[in-house]
Amino acid sequence: MCGGYVWYLDRLVTRQFRALHWTLPARVYAAPMQLYAGLDLDEAQIEHELHRLAYRQVAALKGPGTYTAGPDRLAIVLRPVQFADRNRPAMLLRVRFGAAGITDLRNAAGAEVPVIRLDPLLIGSIYPSDGVDRIVVTPKQVPPLLPAALKAVEDRTFDTNWGIDPRGILRAAWVDLRAHHIEEGGSTLTQELVRSYFLNNRRTFWRKIREAIMSVALTAHFSKADIMNAYINEIFLGQDGSRSVHGFGLASEFYFGEPLDELDLPQIAMLVAIVRGPTYYDPRRFPARVLARRNLVLKILAEQGVVSRARADAAMRAALGVTRQASGAYYPAYLDLVRRTLSRDYPERELTRAGLRIYTSLDPRVQEIAEHALDAQLHRLDRTHHYGSEHLQGAVVVTSPQTADVLAIVGGRDADFDGFNRALDARRSIGSLVKPFVYLTALESGQYTAATIIEDEPIAVRLGPGRYWRPRNYSRIFHGPVPLVRALGDSLNAASVRLGMRVGLGPVTHTLQRFGLRHLPDEVPAMLLGASDLSPFEVAQLYNGLADGGFREPLRAVQAVVSADGRPLKAFPVRVTPVAAPADVYEITTMMEQVLTHGTGQPSQAILPPGLVAAGKTGTSQHDRDSWFAGFTGSDLAVVWVGYDHNQPTGLPGALGALPVWSHIMASIGTQPLSMPPPQGLTDVWIDFQTGLATTPACDPANAVEVAVPTGTQIPPMAGCGLLSGGD
Repeated sequence: MCGGYVWYLDRLVTRQFRALHWTLPARVYAAPMQLYAGLDLDEAQIEHELHRLAYRQVAALKGPGTYTAGPDRLAIVLRPVQFADRNRPAMLLRVRFGAAGITDLRNAAGAEVPVIRLDPLLIGSIYPSDGVDRIVVTPKQVPPLLPAALKAVEDRTFDTNWGIDPRGILRAAWVDLRAHHIEEGGSTLTQELVRSYFLNNRRTFWRKIREAIMSVALTAHFSKADIMNAYINEIFLGQDGSRSVHGFGLASEFYFGEPLDELDLPQIAMLVAIVRGPTYYDPRRFPARVLARRNLVLKILAEQGVVSRARADAAMRAALGVTRQASGAYYPAYLDLVRRTLSRDYPERELTRAGLRIYTSLDPRVQEIAEHALDAQLHRLDRTHHYGSEHLQGAVVVTSPQTADVLAIVGGRDADFDGFNRALDARRSIGSLVKPFVYLTALESGQYTAATIIEDEPIAVRLGPGRYWRPRNYSRIFHGPVPLVRALGDSLNAASVRLGMRVGLGPVTHTLQRFGLRHLPDEVPAMLLGASDLSPFEVAQLYNGLADGGFREPLRAVQAVVSADGRPLKAFPVRVTPVAAPADVYEITTMMEQVLTHGTGQPSQAILPPGLVAAGKTGTSQHDRDSWFAGFTGSDLAVVWVGYDHNQPTGLPGALGALPVWSHIMASIGTQPLSMPPPQGLTDVWIDFQTGLATTPACDPANAVEVAVPTGTQIPPMAGCGLLSGGD
């Protein structure tokens, strides 16, 4: 019977090891930064990006992952990289800088490089419910020092033993008998592999016997090189929240942010040190303990002749060099959108086990700027507008309108918290953010222009027998006859409701639907003032159609999916649908520009760079519960929401809460100004913001605004400006 059990274990371990296949979580990557002559980034900003990618500054280039810096120049040895569309071998890149950013890119041969991509940043994994994550490495990707160190420290008889070390087992057994329980293992590397891959960590005598039999069987049927490679990819080396870090490939990235084949002696020694107990020797929690253990490993390596004494002594003087946080970067709100996108096409098993490579649109630089702007402004607002014990929350979505790429998502003020994603799931009343679509509907009717006069007077909208709705302006003041551009710019509720009731609730609803709103609001008069609950992401989808000139494209976070062996599996192309005439969108855009220069968004001018033309709209829900701003430039769109999770009043209209966050983001990301020639049939004209009369900047410097109107529109001139008519 004993022989039969041994035969069974021999067959089991042989069959399973031959079919050895680790579950490989999908790995998610950000969009790589593109470098080219003329890019307005200085040397410090490029170095910051290199540090994010765990490139090391050195005195002399040593190989991939290193760079040198000199006055107005960088020399970078780029790592070999697999992009979604092709592979790039390791290469030398020389970058020169001038007053306006990058001036020149050249390769090792001195040839000019028109454009090149840096490495895509790893931003996370989609791993199975058991939390196991790993990066599988081949023997060629393993520094020879690693297996040599493992054998010297953990299993000196590895090359000659039969999977077990009888002397080690007898020594451990003696210790265990004296302690009356399992206290010491005496395990070989092969036994540790068997325990990790085939068994469990329960310390019983029967498990130890089974482990020994299986280790002998493994050694009898497979080479030591195969066993060592399996060990290097399997062994548990740390815990990152719910994620279990297995294998030296992932541990290298987790602790140092570098590929395994780039590690030096002190780093390899530290990884070998924590094999004995990844929790006890957690370098981020117990650095002194790990430093002592690492130096002991280095001493053993010198004693065993693996490295010289001088080299070991030099390595002992090195710092641990562990990154402050796990490798790459972690953006839970953005990863949430990635998971939702992929779940429509891929079953969970394929996402968590097939080693897919997911390439996204995330721009780490923009993400970092958005996170910092939201956090800084919420802290400021908490000091000046704090109500009760709760802290303000917020959310940000940044897109590139022309491609519909989602560049950044911030789900809350604690951007690293993997919890409620306010950017996707906080559906709050949007207030006046709906007004551009009301005014666009009016422009589309052909009966209104930016200069058309509308009455901002008290209005009573009949809701039913004896029931009336009487909307008021935020300031509680009515302004009489005003041009549409001012009614929108100053967000006048009475004028907007009057306009919306004239064009009809149905047409306004249809406009929202065309621009991508899935959950249509009830067709009641209050919808004209934003009585609709939307998430920041839904608002970004609506406004992206305005920013892209009347073309709707589903916002996308995922650009491509590639198999573990580099085969393209799925692309996510842009799907463009025209939803409004470019001329009508141009008209409303010129009106929204005045929101920022003369209307409720005017405080942004103290923060935005001079000359940055942008368009947008403030939004404030009833009782100041929600503060919004949505706006765009020539290259970027951002939507910001600020409020309390429990929906208390904030005392913050859109201009005081969300607008500063938006302004600081746009001031920092290097965005391009709006610059559009008027479409055929439109003419840019100057009118007075207060009255709608034709004027000129020279005649009316404080209130003259430039808007677009259909060619031939007759606009009465402002007295004393020497104009006969406007609009011709």
